[in-house]
Amino acid sequence: MHHTLAPITAPIPVRASSTDDPVELLRFAIDAHGLGAAALATLVDIRGGAARALGAHMAVAADGRFCGYVSGGCVEAAVASEALLAMAQGRDRTVKFGDGSPFFDIVLPCGGGISVAIHVLKDVGALRHVLDCLERRQAAGLAYSPGQRALKPVEPLPRAQWLEQDFVTVYRPRTRVVLSGQTIEAQAVARLAEASGYDVIAMAPGGVRPVADIIDPFTAVVLLHHELDAEAAILEIALRSPGFYIGALGSTRTHRRRVERLRAMAFRRDDIARIKAPIGMFGPTRDATSLALSVLADVAAARLVAYA
Repeated sequence: MHHTLAPITAPIPVRASSTDDPVELLRFAIDAHGLGAAALATLVDIRGGAARALGAHMAVAADGRFCGYVSGGCVEAAVASEALLAMAQGRDRTVKFGDGSPFFDIVLPCGGGISVAIHVLKDVGALRHVLDCLERRQAAGLAYSPGQRALKPVEPLPRAQWLEQDFVTVYRPRTRVVLSGQTIEAQAVARLAEASGYDVIAMAPGGVRPVADIIDPFTAVVLLHHELDAEAAILEIALRSPGFYIGALGSTRTHRRRVERLRAMAFRRDDIARIKAPIGMFGPTRDATSLALSVLADVAAARLVAYA
């Protein structure tokens, strides 16, 4: 009796989620590795324009599920296919797309080109280290060595880059927004900040003592009070903190009074200059939602400047 073996076909890549949050991508990779096999694809070279920054990831499971982005969405299925081939062969590979690529049918809208390093995960210890650091709200670095086909934890660099023969990806904690003020504006900022994936901490009225412990270098302090007395205690703490953004509600005239108060308390000119007031990226607003958009745009822009 003869048996005909069915041809082995590679899984079809299917996007599992639309997230580009590094924490979710690394968790997906760890889970997929635990179920069988997984690959981590990393954007390691950009030629011309690109939709994503160096170090952007995709995680691909052996069953074809993938998440993350290394472009604007035009090459991800092709990257997943390459990752599935790498897993089948048990060998890492680096693939070019767009300008300088052998894939003539894949043209990047930006007209540039990218290189993506695909690493077949052997173990997930280095990924767990990154997640542990981020859980503790510390920056982390991950070096990929194409020669050794290995990932290892390293000290974080200012930005993702090649360091000799290794490509180092940098991870930083998500933006935290410490919000003070019992106003409709504060409610609108909290809603939009949560929808944006920020870690939002709304201060209770009069509650300032624990706040010093939660304002780290990845924290923005947003003060939305209509009276200077109400913001005074938390503003003093914010000015002594490493927070990357301090913004306060009020007119230019109100801010002049704020500055006079702080100078009388012996705060230095440089410290006082950290305060963005009137708060927000664009001019006077007349409704809570517009103000919230203005504030969060300002926070996002300041974060980019602080950690480009």
